[in-house]
Amino acid sequence: MPKIEEEIETSLELEEPRMFKVLLHNDDYTSMDFVVDILMSIFHKNAMEAEKIMIEIHEKGIGVCGVYSFEIAQTKAEQVRQKAKQNEFPLLATIEEDS
Repeated sequence: MPKIEEEIETSLELEEPRMFKVLLHNDDYTSMDFVVDILMSIFHKNAMEAEKIMIEIHEKGIGVCGVYSFEIAQTKAEQVRQKAKQNEFPLLATIEEDS
């Protein structure tokens, strides 16, 4: 059987990945120091950025910790949940698509 080679012209179009915000929600039990620690250890914020975000969460009820691709945002939200649970805090982290 003869070997037939075909050239197939393909066009590959790459799109930027959708980005997601990781949000922390205020509650009446989680300490402000713990929120600052979360922001510094998981989201790699410096002390001044972490305090600013923590105050926003406290005053507005919710604050953006960072914007990431879906998998990274999901991982960071899960890391927050695990660390909060280990420290017996009800801190809630959610993700939503960035507009």
